[in-house]
Amino acid sequence: EHLSRTRSLKVERARSTMMNADMDAVEAENQVELEEKTRLINQVLELQHTLEDLSARVDAVKEENLKLKSENQVLGQYIENLMSASSVFQTTDTKSKRK
Repeated sequence: EHLSRTRSLKVERARSTMMNADMDAVEAENQVELEEKTRLINQVLELQHTLEDLSARVDAVKEENLKLKSENQVLGQYIENLMSASSVFQTTDTKSKRK
């Protein structure tokens, strides 16, 4: 009976050790998955911030572009007005009259 009991205890210990090893393996696998998920979440958040920064930059460039277009129109009109007021740019028929 003592021998049988000893064998039973050894079998129980072996089962317990195997279960603990299985549980440790599952815990390790879960830890790896958790770390991977955390890494991916951090990467997504970083990409979101980068996208927000780029979007803000695009908006700023669009706004600057509109300002420059407006300034160019004003300058173009100013130059046209100067040219039309200047005698240098006026078309004259004096050359044809001299011939």
